[in-house]
Amino acid sequence: MTSISATSSYSPYTYTYANGASGTATATGSGTSGSSAATTLTLSDAALAAMNQPGFASVVAAARSTLDALLANGAKPADVDLGQLDRRQLYAVAANAEGKFSADEQAAAKTEQQRRLDATLAGPFAVARVTDDVEGIYTAALAWLDGASTEEKSTPAWSSQRAALLEAQKQLAANPDKTPQVDGDIVADYIQRITAGDDPTTLRDFSAVASDARAALDAQYAAARAAGKTLTFSGTQKSGQPVDFSQFDSRSLAAIALDQDNKFSPQEVFAAKQAMAQRSSSTILAGLRSAASDPASFAKNLISAYASMSPEERSAAGWSDQLYSAAVQSYNTAASIAQIFGDSTASPGQSSALSLLDTLNAQDAGNSTSMNLASYLGG
Repeated sequence: MTSISATSSYSPYTYTYANGASGTATATGSGTSGSSAATTLTLSDAALAAMNQPGFASVVAAARSTLDALLANGAKPADVDLGQLDRRQLYAVAANAEGKFSADEQAAAKTEQQRRLDATLAGPFAVARVTDDVEGIYTAALAWLDGASTEEKSTPAWSSQRAALLEAQKQLAANPDKTPQVDGDIVADYIQRITAGDDPTTLRDFSAVASDARAALDAQYAAARAAGKTLTFSGTQKSGQPVDFSQFDSRSLAAIALDQDNKFSPQEVFAAKQAMAQRSSSTILAGLRSAASDPASFAKNLISAYASMSPEERSAAGWSDQLYSAAVQSYNTAASIAQIFGDSTASPGQSSALSLLDTLNAQDAGNSTSMNLASYLGG
């Protein structure tokens, strides 16, 4: 495996079945005999999704409108929250689509694009620091590129970046102990920056995030009043309009839950804390499900999730340094046990690793003061 050390801390249209895609298109053509024949073409999920997307002109207009609102009070593009733009809109700004965006706006959009990519790689990188295996970072980077819009995929930059990642993966497969050497490798660039002490995921000022969260909540209050209702924060309240936290990213929700600047009411804070707890539980459950019965995989999922969160998100969700340390210890213990016994001891269809709770309890046997991940999650 390639070791890591750090000084700091396509066309979407196909004519084959894909994932049980439904939806058909019928085309009529003339055969050599002059008769007409109907041909049924089955579109993939990607094709159906692409057909339902707004035209790029609409995307550009929406991006311009959102930026105008953000910059209405004389704010500079570099200082506003471009997280309000979806990936396609952000690409439109960065690429200066239709010539509607200034140089400063383009620069800010490119910075936000890099920030999002870096945030995507942060979790897999944290796992690689524990496992000494960088393959997961390349898998995450490829998934990120493949999630781009059709417009972005048509650019030479996208094609060259993807080709570089595939070549790097090929080199890794041929020699796992050697670092890939490929021009344009965005994973290598990320690793070099972070190991050099750079902070690739510089976060927006938390007070500014709280101010935006306050404004977003106030907008929900206004919408409720306009509908003749009251904004409610408890599921026990049958009347009124329930608050919608689904549009808040986790850092904005954490700003309400922590209320460091005293901008929110106790009712708002309590509701935000509940919402953060629900998101935290969902993350843990998703990690458990994807890991099946393998405690090492579950520990890797927790390490990745922990590293992907901002300090404020961890605080609001109750994810302490103890949790990270316990997850790392759990991975090391489970991996060691699996290596000792090997897959030959496993029954068909079963994992060779011990159960999650057994592994975690085994690592703390005879040490009542040691942090135990199972007890932490249970407490």
